[in-house]
Amino acid sequence: MAEPGTGDGLPRTLNFNIGVLGHVDSGKTSLARALSSTASTAAFDKNPQSRERGITLDLGFSAFTVPLPEHLREACGDRGYDSLQFTLVDCPGHASLIRTIIGGAQIIDLMLLVVDVVKGMQTQTAECLLIGQLTCSRMLVILNKTDLLPREKRQSAIEKITKKMHKTLENTRFKGCPVIAVAAKPGGPDAPDTEEPQGIPELIELLKAQAFLPRRDPSGSLLMAVDHCFSIRGQGTVITGTILQGAVSVNDTLEIPALKVTRKVKSIQMFRKPVSRAVQGDRVGVCVTQFDPKLLERGVVCTPGSLRTIHAAVISVRKIDYYRGPLSSRAKFHVTMGHETVMARISFFCLATPPNSTNPPDNKSSQSETPLNGSPAFADLSLDSVPPFSFDWEFRHQEEYLIGQGEGEGRDPEQWALLEFERPVTCPPLCLVIGSRLDSDIHSNACRLAFHGRLLEGFEEKNYTEICLPRLKISKDKHREGTVERVTDDYTVIGRNLFKKETNLQLFTGLKVTLSSGEMGVIEGGFGQSGKIKIRVPEGLKEETKQLLSSSAKKKGKGGAKSEVTKEEEPKTDSQPISIHLNFKRYIYDPHKKMVQS
Repeated sequence: MAEPGTGDGLPRTLNFNIGVLGHVDSGKTSLARALSSTASTAAFDKNPQSRERGITLDLGFSAFTVPLPEHLREACGDRGYDSLQFTLVDCPGHASLIRTIIGGAQIIDLMLLVVDVVKGMQTQTAECLLIGQLTCSRMLVILNKTDLLPREKRQSAIEKITKKMHKTLENTRFKGCPVIAVAAKPGGPDAPDTEEPQGIPELIELLKAQAFLPRRDPSGSLLMAVDHCFSIRGQGTVITGTILQGAVSVNDTLEIPALKVTRKVKSIQMFRKPVSRAVQGDRVGVCVTQFDPKLLERGVVCTPGSLRTIHAAVISVRKIDYYRGPLSSRAKFHVTMGHETVMARISFFCLATPPNSTNPPDNKSSQSETPLNGSPAFADLSLDSVPPFSFDWEFRHQEEYLIGQGEGEGRDPEQWALLEFERPVTCPPLCLVIGSRLDSDIHSNACRLAFHGRLLEGFEEKNYTEICLPRLKISKDKHREGTVERVTDDYTVIGRNLFKKETNLQLFTGLKVTLSSGEMGVIEGGFGQSGKIKIRVPEGLKEETKQLLSSSAKKKGKGGAKSEVTKEEEPKTDSQPISIHLNFKRYIYDPHKKMVQS
């Protein structure tokens, strides 16, 4: 944050974003209120429904500032920071608003997981922990509401649940993270404010010790997550939010992709202090030339032309272990990417020929039967590296996500998915993608987060099915089986039951078939009008094959030809000893529907 008169516009206060997540009624907002000295425009549940019920319905932001800790002074070097501002992002815990949690979690440096010390780990607590694994590298666990524990048993109860939390986190990226007990609002939300919160000074000291210099890159295109928007008469429209990447300065031009308009930056503030410039990680209010704030309550603003609006996407995909439902192609999921959540149809695919890799990716998504407060299913979910993808590769369609069939014990193979959105989505490249079932019963003890991945390719064209999808070489393996009806000469047989009467046999002419007796043949075309085919055997039929077919023809007797027409679907018997096998693949997005054989 830039102090007035610093001249160069660079912040002298280092901004550090802390996400406060947890189950509904765990006391997140009370904790943020206890910690904060300055509240931003979106802070402390302004929503009337939220105030009435005492729960957070949207992201709230507040902040407090402390002197820059010594370890950060050394890390910052000559950057000129003299204080550390903790910006608290109070994310809702209400079950139906998980999309807002995901939107908030993507802009935090450190996560506070708030746990009701009386109730312990709950379903939404576990979901928040999963989101933290996907979006954050560090975490603190806050055991809140310790004032509700009987005094004589308080310390032993805190020690017991602390031990339980450490066990839960054992196999996660948060192993060994600090656990601290507090009472953010002794007596509950309706109690008078006369009682002092307990454990807050110790928590602030712990936060100072855990703070680090976040990676901030002012270069590249601006992307800012907007959480609030309002007008100031005579000045313009104020957009508040957090800068996810790049930087913004006074007099810059911003694009509002949702409205397809651009606006000029008139002024910038950080917690009511004017600055001339803000960079990645800063929380700011940006005043731009006038537009209707009701049109942009939430969303993103960016450098003009830097974001794409897409109708479909190719993503990398990994299943989240706790999700117990099926992951099937053609199913619909709620997909959160960028700061939008939209319904999308999913189709899974993998490499047609898996590569021989001595170092397969560390992907431990095997199905786990561990309950929500266990640990194995919390194994590392992070996506620090982006999986490769190329339109030149050959892929195979999957009816469902493959579990535990990769190289190495319990590993899932590398997999991708095509997402087709019900409405266009505006998002940055390579953004995190989370699929969930938000329509699931919010009262059931079941995780609704189903899969996660990264955006690899986006299709902007509305008619992407005709223009873009044919580039995706995803095939389905096909197999057909029929029988040899009779021999016409040493190099030709007539086959049946391979195709229906109405099949266009010209599409299959030239494809290779294999006889169960070992010969290779080629389909030369149709024979008659009932779906029969003529097969040429270039190397000629074996003597044994001819004898088998000759003997079966004799066994049929005079009525054989007639009976076979009416009993084509009967199981193979000794009178029909030779079967025909046709294997091919079809590219599912090929507009010409060609059959291909290797």
